[in-house]
Amino acid sequence: MGSLINTFKRFFTNKTTVTILGIVVGIAVLFGFYTYRVNNAVNPRQVPVATRTIAATEEITADDIEYVEISNSFLSSHEIITSVNDLVGKYVSTGTSIPAGGMFYTSQVVEKEELPNSIFEEIPDGYTIYQLSVNMETTYANSIYPGDYIDLWMSTTQDDLIYFGEFISRIQVLAVRDSNGNNIFDVASGRNAAWLLFAVPTDMYRYLKVAEFISGISIIPVPRNTNYTSESGSTEISNEQLLQIIQNRITNMGVEY
Repeated sequence: MGSLINTFKRFFTNKTTVTILGIVVGIAVLFGFYTYRVNNAVNPRQVPVATRTIAATEEITADDIEYVEISNSFLSSHEIITSVNDLVGKYVSTGTSIPAGGMFYTSQVVEKEELPNSIFEEIPDGYTIYQLSVNMETTYANSIYPGDYIDLWMSTTQDDLIYFGEFISRIQVLAVRDSNGNNIFDVASGRNAAWLLFAVPTDMYRYLKVAEFISGISIIPVPRNTNYTSESGSTEISNEQLLQIIQNRITNMGVEY
């Protein structure tokens, strides 16, 4: 038994033997790593694809999805959606479509509220969408969000007197868009507010549109706190004097109202 142990000791203390073993172990490690990388790249993975052509703004349903197998190496270099949970109930973004058999890319799939025209489905009867021109200053550096309630204040000059006060109260903001019509909050940064979209009763819409064409009248959004947002109440004219100023200017222009 002792001679056998001594034989092993001499074998493993021999420099040539140690070198050969080191080379063998190194080759084995490299081969194992290579095999892992090849298998990881080549082994197929199931990803969802469209069963039909899905047009822009259409909702994606479970019936629109089937699976195909593609290599992991292809997935690693493309922004492909791999989970059906990230697709069902979402929508195809504007300006694109998903062809039958096509994979779903992250840039093509959005939430419903990100669709430019989805807000029109939420307008109550008797209301009309109005878009107010704004900028970084009047939105307090993009601090007005969809769902917030705001008031509209009006400023103008008449008979050398300055009129400034709350005009319409309790308006819910439906969307905030940049100058290209994009939702400013669907990216981390880089978009500035150009339009606030909200719905008002049609008679108020007429007053706001007329005010756009009257020189010297400015309509300014004023955000309120969360308590104001949670309170019940309707959108209403809050200053009849300012309303009368608009009506007088309409009469002066020869327009019956």
